[in-house]
Amino acid sequence: MSREEKWVKTSDAAYQLGVSQWYLKQCRDCYPDGFLIEREHYILGASRTAAIRWNVAAILDTLHNRGKIIQEGRKLVKELTGE
Repeated sequence: MSREEKWVKTSDAAYQLGVSQWYLKQCRDCYPDGFLIEREHYILGASRTAAIRWNVAAILDTLHNRGKIIQEGRKLVKELTGE
């Protein structure tokens, strides 16, 4: 999937992704369960109060891949448990 990179502020990214701003921020790799990678999915601003910018296209791809993994995991569990 080749899409033009577009970096947007948190509120716009959350809206486009259909998630909350809080959830989006918690997905950063600086948190224990975070999977969004700095400089690939998000970049920090130049100051402490500057907005974080997000690469929506890259995040969509990552969310899609995680969803596929979760579905495959559920399918495997179902097969192994005989449900």
